[in-house]
Amino acid sequence: MSANLKPTIARLASGETLTADQAEAVFDIVMSGEATPAQIGALLMAMRLRGETVAEITGAVRAMRARMTAIEAPEGAIDVCGTGGDGAGTLNVSSAVTFVVAGCGVPVAKHGNRALSSRTGGADVLTALGVNVDAPMDSLPGILAAAGCVFLFAPRHHPSMRHAAGPRVELGTRTIFNLLGPLANPARVRRQLTGVFSPDWTRPMAETLAALGHESAWIVHGMGLDELTLAGPNHVAALHGGTIASFTVEPEDAGFARAPVEAIKGGDAAFNAAALEAMLLGAPGAYRDTVLLNAAAALIVAGRAGDLREGAVLAAGSIGSGAAFAALQTLRRVSAVTVS
Repeated sequence: MSANLKPTIARLASGETLTADQAEAVFDIVMSGEATPAQIGALLMAMRLRGETVAEITGAVRAMRARMTAIEAPEGAIDVCGTGGDGAGTLNVSSAVTFVVAGCGVPVAKHGNRALSSRTGGADVLTALGVNVDAPMDSLPGILAAAGCVFLFAPRHHPSMRHAAGPRVELGTRTIFNLLGPLANPARVRRQLTGVFSPDWTRPMAETLAALGHESAWIVHGMGLDELTLAGPNHVAALHGGTIASFTVEPEDAGFARAPVEAIKGGDAAFNAAALEAMLLGAPGAYRDTVLLNAAAALIVAGRAGDLREGAVLAAGSIGSGAAFAALQTLRRVSAVTVS
């Protein structure tokens, strides 16, 4: 048991907040294994009920980053991921965006996990596509260089998170940890497109990335999804050069027609993998357009496009030229041959 947590829990229970430095110290205790399950549960729920602050999230991310197993990535690398938690069960969007953006020449260090709140997570669909998500750690920079993209399997890079796993499962509700994963990319990227499960978190997440020194980011939420959607207006908090702007974007802004969320309904890993591969090979429809919309946003974040319409054209070119599918093929090949 950590005696150091007791005063903090008492303060949080009375509605007080923590500074970033205090939160970093508290979460370092949690991630070191010194806190009991009861202390972790009390800490998480006290923060959840009062509402987590940007300073608390910032400090927690710092603690998480300090203990993660990091990899080297080239300047300008980007992450495309989401918090999960939307429960929509759609086809895998950010995994598909990875290959489209890589096909545009932007290095993508994709952080992700197996299915937690959805039916098929990034690791699940990539495994079904023949990608080895457990390639040796020292091979990951080389895989990124060869394929233009790499998958960073969260549990391997964040082993200290295991100390909070039990309490999180037993609580059975969202906690601050749902927000931390997308903010702690193991490649230390400074540019990212991140989806969140609620529009209320777009600006706080952008403010956290600003506090952490990121160069550019879009934090997005679309009609209940932790990604941009064709179904209606999308909430965005965009970080660039230390300034944050909040606005909405419509699918028409990128030249796409609207479509309901049901149009990209997913299934198991094999079903989603087949849809993803078909889309990269040119299959038209709402899935392709959703991927292109999100890829367009990622290309803005990467500094390759000035607006969504330009980004969508570049993204479509990645698919049309075969570059996006080639990125998947290369990732399959180079991740497989590095199995130890």
